[in-house]
Amino acid sequence: MLPSLHRPGHHVLPLLLALLLPAPLPGRARMAPGPAAALLQALGLRDAPQGAPKPRPVPPLMWRLFRRRDPQEARAKLRWTPPGATLRPCHVEELGVAGNIVRHIPDRGARARSPEPTSATGQCPEWTVVFDLSAVEPAELPSQARLELRFEAAGAKAGAAGGWELRVARAVESVGPVLLRQAVAALETPVRAELLGAAWARNASAPRSLRLALALRPRAPGACARLVEASLLLVTLDPRLCHPLARPRREAEPAVGGGPSSACRARRLYVSFREVGWHRWVIAPRGFLANYCQGQCSLPATMPGPGGPPALNHAVLRALMHSAAPSAAGLPCCVPARLSPISVLFFDNSDNVVLRHYEDMVVDECGCR
Repeated sequence: MLPSLHRPGHHVLPLLLALLLPAPLPGRARMAPGPAAALLQALGLRDAPQGAPKPRPVPPLMWRLFRRRDPQEARAKLRWTPPGATLRPCHVEELGVAGNIVRHIPDRGARARSPEPTSATGQCPEWTVVFDLSAVEPAELPSQARLELRFEAAGAKAGAAGGWELRVARAVESVGPVLLRQAVAALETPVRAELLGAAWARNASAPRSLRLALALRPRAPGACARLVEASLLLVTLDPRLCHPLARPRREAEPAVGGGPSSACRARRLYVSFREVGWHRWVIAPRGFLANYCQGQCSLPATMPGPGGPPALNHAVLRALMHSAAPSAAGLPCCVPARLSPISVLFFDNSDNVVLRHYEDMVVDECGCR
């Protein structure tokens, strides 16, 4: 049960966040105790980000996924979610795969090579791309690893008569065997290739680092293309953060007013990431309406009205016993009866854009237990 605070100040917001976020997951590096450390662990960060992240745009896909997953954002922009839609808590509907963590990982390899054919071989150049996957926990189960490549507009329009062939190989000390061959018809739009099952086994944990050699060969004589940007979209499922059963998402803000002021009900509590200094690396939301439960559970407050959460027989019995003999039994507690999730879009310590889904973060209804 959250503290009985009507207007929480700056100094208590970290404590409230620590109480609202899930308990730290086992197996993470030990951190100094405190509410800030608990929040970082819940966000999947081993250490606090040092300063502001390197400025880079958030990919449109990550924005779309956030707007679809976040109930408060969906209410503000109803066009993102059909009325009455229910989202499975451990499934990314837009991508069609299981998961509750989505990472957009930029290429950290050197790509500054000439786009012209070499004089010795007359072939188009190859590129080496490197993706840092060290932030992925061993317990996370990858469900999608999508390579996305963008090429220079001039080369894309020039094209090749028969299209291209994309080859992906592992690059360690030398180029290894080809892991993936894929036909590419045009380069005007991003070229995508699924690496899961090719770069590593589907039932295996993600590697700490992924270093690949890429080659794009025209099937007929034509101009070489120049690689402008490479990225990896990694979707994983952490079973420890997943609820087995889907619950309906909120259609409206919880009723935090009405009824006797002393009765058990949800009280409004807005948590601002700016007030606790995390706005530099939390991209969205700027905050969320967490709410908390407060009030008495004496009769008749223990018996909710129509539409409210059903009262437990044990809570009613305790309230009856307390009214008859206050010293014989204490009153039931005012606790959350229905909770809903939030999604958080943020930069991690590697400047990756991460979308994580957290269950049981917002108090929608309170009841006596």
